[in-house]
Amino acid sequence: MKKYLFIRILKSIFSILVVVSIVIVMVYKLVPTTKMFGNDAGYQRLKGIDKKIYEYNQLERLGYLDYVTTTDMCSEVYGEDGLSACLAGENTQEAYKAFEDRGYTIEVINDVDEKGQPATATIGYRYYNPIELIANFYSKLIVIDNPWAVEDANNPDLERKYYIGQDQNGIPALMCSGCNYKYQIYFDGSFPFIHQNIIELDLGDSYPTRIGVSTVSIIYSGQGSQSPFMQTFPTGVERSSALMQHTCRYKANPDHMDTQLFTDNYASCDARYDAPSMVNTSLIMGFISLVLAYIIALPFGVAMARNKDKLVDKIGIVYINLLIAVPSLAVIFFLKYIGSFFTLPDRFPQLGFGDIRSYIMPIIILALISTPSLMMWARRYMVDQSNADYVKFARAKGLSQKEIYTKHILKNAIIPIVNGIPQSVVSCLSGALITETMFSIPGMGKLLPDSIKQLNINMVLTLTLLFTTLSVIAVICGDILITVVDPRIQLAAKGD
Repeated sequence: MKKYLFIRILKSIFSILVVVSIVIVMVYKLVPTTKMFGNDAGYQRLKGIDKKIYEYNQLERLGYLDYVTTTDMCSEVYGEDGLSACLAGENTQEAYKAFEDRGYTIEVINDVDEKGQPATATIGYRYYNPIELIANFYSKLIVIDNPWAVEDANNPDLERKYYIGQDQNGIPALMCSGCNYKYQIYFDGSFPFIHQNIIELDLGDSYPTRIGVSTVSIIYSGQGSQSPFMQTFPTGVERSSALMQHTCRYKANPDHMDTQLFTDNYASCDARYDAPSMVNTSLIMGFISLVLAYIIALPFGVAMARNKDKLVDKIGIVYINLLIAVPSLAVIFFLKYIGSFFTLPDRFPQLGFGDIRSYIMPIIILALISTPSLMMWARRYMVDQSNADYVKFARAKGLSQKEIYTKHILKNAIIPIVNGIPQSVVSCLSGALITETMFSIPGMGKLLPDSIKQLNINMVLTLTLLFTTLSVIAVICGDILITVVDPRIQLAAKGD
């Protein structure tokens, strides 16, 4: 079993790498960059040569190419000693030629600057090939914080060490000086109660929407308004603030407000918000609706199987066919209309995160839309098992119909349904596109389609990695779960 799981995990990792690598090549090689800049308001305001340089700088940050200026080329070819002479025009062409030999395209830009004056700039760039694109993505994917992570020329005496300290609540924590994050391992009252800032994923910043914000932060950070709370800062000041001190990062130039609260440079902190993140919003609604769907569908499916071809079965079949045949959009509109009679909001922002009524209709709709397939498969598995030989044997032994269905048929019929539970939970994280769109819910449902539409490649890659990883994990968890439900099932032959 252990060997089987180890091999499955290796195959799963390989599958994730293959899928994500294919998407990397697709988005970098097939998506036209000209359309991407059309969504950048700052780019549209620039003119002339500054606009062109901004474009190449942004493409380099996004990982499309390696961009160099004349200064970069002269410095690399001739070093600091020959830099001034190269920039003055001596041997400049030789520097350009050296970079052309490396595969760079040398471009002379003759245009005007932001003041409308004639300007000239010579730059070089080289687009990465598919292998380099994939290697660049994975090489920066995992970032490990350490005492030498901070590079601050203005603070040469920065002490670099790990130490045990106390946070604002007087709780011990593993802390660091010289790391990006001050708190490396800490404890608080939120699940899973033990948290760390040592290892994090770097999946790039969002672009062209929410420029400069990491894609991971967009998915996992809270939403709504800042939620201040009373806390004590390192300077001894007690203040109601939304800053979360456990997230404080090194800040090269603390301002006056920072020095009032912090005794060191660790003053760049995330804020706490009064509403859950995108992923938590989708997970809350999706998980509750999933539980509700199983509560409704499984007993109804079992009742249909026990009363095959009778009234209950016929009503259930009509219900299943109706919800499968009618488009989901029509079902949502119809149920929204019914909800209006009970004064339930038809838009999530009307009452917001803090009112339970905002969740009622989306959860009910998601649950009802999921019930037909669950009912159909539950009925089908139950009917198939009721014709098995062991059922005939149980009847011959004199077992009641109730005992046969609850102790034997249901136990075997539930196995394939249980196998799909982890995948259903993962689907909650990805959100519900139509439902979240119709109710204007700030969840994960619209994030991937919107990112594709806006050509936000870093967000597309982030979501691809997230959904692919979760889906593969869900398949493994489903297989393990059926062995828990029925120990007779073995994932591997004897001796692995």
